[in-house]
Amino acid sequence: MNDAYRKFAEKFHHLEAVFVDNTFDFGLKINYHPPKNVGVDRIIAAFAAVEKYGKPCIVGDFGTATTIDAVNSRGEYLGGIIAAGMSLLADALARKTSKLPRVEIRKPEKVIGSSTIRSIQSGIYFGYVGLVDGIISRMIDELGEMPRVIATGGFAEIIAESSVRIEIVDETLMLDGLRLIYEKTISIKPMGEIND
Repeated sequence: MNDAYRKFAEKFHHLEAVFVDNTFDFGLKINYHPPKNVGVDRIIAAFAAVEKYGKPCIVGDFGTATTIDAVNSRGEYLGGIIAAGMSLLADALARKTSKLPRVEIRKPEKVIGSSTIRSIQSGIYFGYVGLVDGIISRMIDELGEMPRVIATGGFAEIIAESSVRIEIVDETLMLDGLRLIYEKTISIKPMGEIND
């Protein structure tokens, strides 16, 4: 697909496409083994969080999967966790059990569910918030310094409503990261190589 996107950008927009991968200079030391195995989306989110909010930071991306990653005050991307997202959890309960229905993911009014649907919603929501806050608390202990905690992704806002650790919800963090990367790429090219 990269070649198709490259041709599309050149033909219809007269722009050179920039493809971000693990070899890009994010200005972070990648302490992940091996570095090529870390998802570039995780590095982009960490890069954007550092650029926008400073370091140290912890950034959680809450979508189909959840990633929570840490950058210390020395600018080292340390890695983090990968877990199933809330929608995968809800799907697994519905598919892998014989009588539990698929439920809408939402914040329940209270923890104690008074019906099967409310009990599932409570388990998914409050269980997930507990998972997130527990992991972030452990990461803070391992960092040994107080980071900014940023959330992004489709479930970021709903999780942040009840989280005691998430400080900032940034819905455009990944897009801002891509823009910042593009601007950095343009600024290091010789003037003759930039397409108007």
